Amino acid sequence: MSIWRKLFTLGRAGAHEATAAVVDANALRILDQEIRDADAAQGKARDDMASLVARRRILEKEVASFRDQVVKYEGSARAAVTKGDMDLARQVAQRIADLEQDIALKEPQIAEMRAAEDQLHTAISATDRRIDTLRREVEVVKVNESVQRAQASVAARGAGAGSSLGSAADSLARIKEKQAIRGERIKAAGELEDRRTGADLDEKLRLAGILPGQSSADDVLARLAPPALQIEQKAADPDKTGEA
Repeated sequence: MSIWRKLFTLGRAGAHEATAAVVDANALRILDQEIRDADAAQGKARDDMASLVARRRILEKEVASFRDQVVKYEGSARAAVTKGDMDLARQVAQRIADLEQDIALKEPQIAEMRAAEDQLHTAISATDRRIDTLRREVEVVKVNESVQRAQASVAARGAGAGSSLGSAADSLARIKEKQAIRGERIKAAGELEDRRTGADLDEKLRLAGILPGQSSADDVLARLAPPALQIEQKAADPDKTGEA
């Protein structure tokens, strides 16, 4: 039984968490509906207050009518007493007494109704202020929610762009590395080919100026010049003369 009780408790906890998640996800919609419900309740309260005011006014009119009748019957009772018709005077006096009883019964009701009206008016006014305040706060919350959603979207897109840029940079680095390796491979292959054919040794001899069959521009001019000019050039160049 203990295990089943724990499983039942776990199920209730999961249901509560799921319900709380749904409520949180729809908090603004729920709040809007609660405000609409409060407005509807306020409308009903105003209708009830209007009915109360109407009944109180009707009762006040009845009491005013009773007072007018009292004044009228008092005059009639005096006239009957003056004529000596005491039976009629007594009947009129009884009618006055009945009217005064009705007045005495209904005046406290009118006072209670007025007090209830004042209380209702105060409560309705206070609730109206709370609803207006809540509605303004909801508007602020909605604006904040929209702004935060936009900021979250921008942040998410920025994070995605940063991730894309990082991925692109990694790809570029890998491409450069592959190109560098390929270039070194081509260079190494060329060097091996030069060694195999002796081209690397010929290049060293060429740079040293001792490559067989290599001639400079001066050598070509010396070869092409007339013999007499060659003798004069040798005389003018003591280094070359000494060498000869």
